[in-house]
Amino acid sequence: MLQNLISKIEQYYPQGDLNLIIKGYNFAESAHQGQMRRSGERFFVHPFSVAMILADLHMDLVTIVAGLLHDVIEDTDVTYEMVVKEFGEEVANLVEGVTKLKSIKYRTKQETQAENLRKMVIAMSKDIRVIIIKLADRLHNIRTLGYMPEHKKKEKALETLEIYAPIAHRLGMSKVKWELEDLSLRYTDPNGYYDLVEKVSKKRREREAYINMIIESLKNKLGEMEIEGEIYGRPKSFYSIYRKMVYQNKSFEQIFDLTAIRVIVDNVKDCYGVLGTVHTMWKPIPGRFKDYIAMPKPNMYQSLHTTVIGPKGEPFEIQIRTWDMHRIAEYGIAAHWKYKEGKMVSDNFDSKLSWLRQILEWQKDMKDPNEFMESLKIDVFTDEVFVFTPKGDVINLPAGSTPIDFAYKIHSAVGNNCVGAKVNGRIVPIDYKLKNGNIVGILTSAHSNGPSTDWLKIVKSSQAKSKIKQWFKKEKRDENINKGRDLLEKEVKRQGYKLTEILKDEWMQKIADKLSFSHIDDLYAALGYGSINIPQIVNRLKEYFDDYYGVKEKEEPVSPQQNQTKKDYSPKQGVVIKGIDNVMVRFSKCCNPVPGDDIIGYITRGRGVSVHRKDCPNINDLSGHERFIDVEWDNNKKTSYQAEIQLKGTDRAGLLTELTQLVTNADLAMTSLNARTNKEKLALINMTLEIKNIDELKNLMKKIKSIKGVIDVYRVTT
Repeated sequence: MLQNLISKIEQYYPQGDLNLIIKGYNFAESAHQGQMRRSGERFFVHPFSVAMILADLHMDLVTIVAGLLHDVIEDTDVTYEMVVKEFGEEVANLVEGVTKLKSIKYRTKQETQAENLRKMVIAMSKDIRVIIIKLADRLHNIRTLGYMPEHKKKEKALETLEIYAPIAHRLGMSKVKWELEDLSLRYTDPNGYYDLVEKVSKKRREREAYINMIIESLKNKLGEMEIEGEIYGRPKSFYSIYRKMVYQNKSFEQIFDLTAIRVIVDNVKDCYGVLGTVHTMWKPIPGRFKDYIAMPKPNMYQSLHTTVIGPKGEPFEIQIRTWDMHRIAEYGIAAHWKYKEGKMVSDNFDSKLSWLRQILEWQKDMKDPNEFMESLKIDVFTDEVFVFTPKGDVINLPAGSTPIDFAYKIHSAVGNNCVGAKVNGRIVPIDYKLKNGNIVGILTSAHSNGPSTDWLKIVKSSQAKSKIKQWFKKEKRDENINKGRDLLEKEVKRQGYKLTEILKDEWMQKIADKLSFSHIDDLYAALGYGSINIPQIVNRLKEYFDDYYGVKEKEEPVSPQQNQTKKDYSPKQGVVIKGIDNVMVRFSKCCNPVPGDDIIGYITRGRGVSVHRKDCPNINDLSGHERFIDVEWDNNKKTSYQAEIQLKGTDRAGLLTELTQLVTNADLAMTSLNARTNKEKLALINMTLEIKNIDELKNLMKKIKSIKGVIDVYRVTT
């Protein structure tokens, strides 16, 4: 094994000090001695495979050694100090950086993903190699995912598609991105994946003959033009085809670009020479030419892309690039480590990673991890539009951006004083959607009143949103405090609570602390200018209220149309408290325990015992462990319980019908249903059901997972 790693490194770095690699290999193998993976093989196979992936990416020796050691601090008795002593601070910091990405647990699946993403951004700012190691780690894990339990396969694969593949794309590591996506698709939608593999395989022979004919024609023509280069067909990844079919609602037969032609030449001049030749041979499709050489993507990708009509009337894409561009397109940020005179040096990343600095600026102001996740998806993982300043500088923005986004990209002061905009010399509305190639000028005034809150609904980039919120935060603090307090008071009144009973200073301070605010007024101000939302605060206040007062009745809101008679609410018990009789019991709404769950009781300060699932994420937030009490299900009680589940799947016609039919067939009552789609065009459906025990719920969830297009289904906790 060791010799394989050394041979791979010697191919691109023959003069490197391979004693460091040998030492790291032996140290890691010894540290993981006796540990096994689920597959039955030695655990050390995993860190070794990660190191091999890093060597494939031509990474420096320090990174490869850190790859060998990336699990020793977390999974063995080895400490950070021991790694420093044996390998130095640089290696130890990389290993610790990868370890820290796994160390924090969060309340919900969405919050976990969002915080993982936040941690990755911060880790990237310290040393980009931490993320490259993490991507190699995830790539090997996804390659060996078959040994995991079924529910874990889907969970890990979905997380890979939502977080790791987009990060690989943003770092320009397309080779890693494609493999992550294709392997994940196998587990998120196995039926769709294998059906697609079969269809592509059937069409391949016919398609290859057609592509080879085009390649031969182009080779002959370039030979006449005395342009040397390599031409080959690049198959489209399975996931790319799948996305096109799902999100553009196309059948497999309607996908023509299963293979693109790639031309690699020696210099930029030849790139444009090839482009001219291609356009004389086949008719280009208007609007489908992209010059990423003149305007590189933020992930450093450069190529010429053109789509033309082929000999049989079918469109096909041609990509043209130099060898240096090809290396960066395949390996992205990893391609920038080079070796000169026996030393590793890295290119100057400052200009290439400007997007990362921007993320770090506005992520500091975002207290809500879910808002951070959504913003990152918009700013980092979406398509872009390239526009020009009047002086000809290229500015890249998220697709759908407006002149206000452009203004804030130039400077905060330009955005704050913006009173209008010109595009290509003509005045346009401030909500005008910018298009590729627009020349944008911003009209400013020193007498401007500053941004409007309506701008937050218009702008697309998180950078602009963050700067607008900063302005309101600074300029109108007192006004925002009053506005935030007023909004919160109205909402808790609307939900039937008395202000004196629920807006307790100690509870508000606890919430402020959790959201990293030093004072309650800072929390109210954030509510006022919109950086956090009302439900975040109200949901936590309701938890504190329930734990303090037990099931104390709150005031029912009265509608103008009718006066409703208040009804006492007393949940059927269904549980036995060990050693105590006649105690009021309620089931905590944050985890909705049902028979079959492991449960624990918590004695509230008001009346009764609140029952939680033992794996409830809120258990750790409850003060005073002496107030926990043993409880168990009363199997003689025949009653029903409420449980909420969420499913995530591809948005398609008939999904909701099939889902409700399953619930009906299972003879279960549905008390609420909420369906929506997110920015990735995925359907998110929440259902609250009345069930008698956990087995009923598990059987239903198993059947739901078999519905076509369903990616994941799980219990909801808040």
